[in-house]
Amino acid sequence: MEAINKTSKIEKIIKLTLITIVGTILITISAKVKIPFYPVPMTMQTFVILLIGITFGYKIGLATVTLYLFEGIIGLPVFANSPEKGIGIAYFIGPTMGYLIGFLAAVYFSGLFKYDKGIINTFLKLIFSVSFIYILGLIWLGTLIGWDK
Repeated sequence: MEAINKTSKIEKIIKLTLITIVGTILITISAKVKIPFYPVPMTMQTFVILLIGITFGYKIGLATVTLYLFEGIIGLPVFANSPEKGIGIAYFIGPTMGYLIGFLAAVYFSGLFKYDKGIINTFLKLIFSVSFIYILGLIWLGTLIGWDK
């Protein structure tokens, strides 16, 4: 009986690890695929962050986004435009750091909410979740380059 419990725990850990890795791959792909939008090209990262929160839940979602940020900090080219602008911690603490940190709050809230109260309620919850990306991004950007610019 004890051996079965150990096996099922190991299988669960392997499954959760694979889900987390697949999630980071999805975020990376969504960062690299650009949708032509003038004047700033748009990526699908925000959509994928919310999707991960909704489908994985807040615990695995947070683990996934944390792993994604860690991959970028250690130098893997996972962030949008990272090869052109440098990789690693130097890119992370650049102008987009607030948005990247906002991913954590967005995935947490999108994973925490229940989506069974209708489309308007769901829409408002997702707007609330995504607002953290933009609020933290603007705060960091304003702090970094100055509010007067």
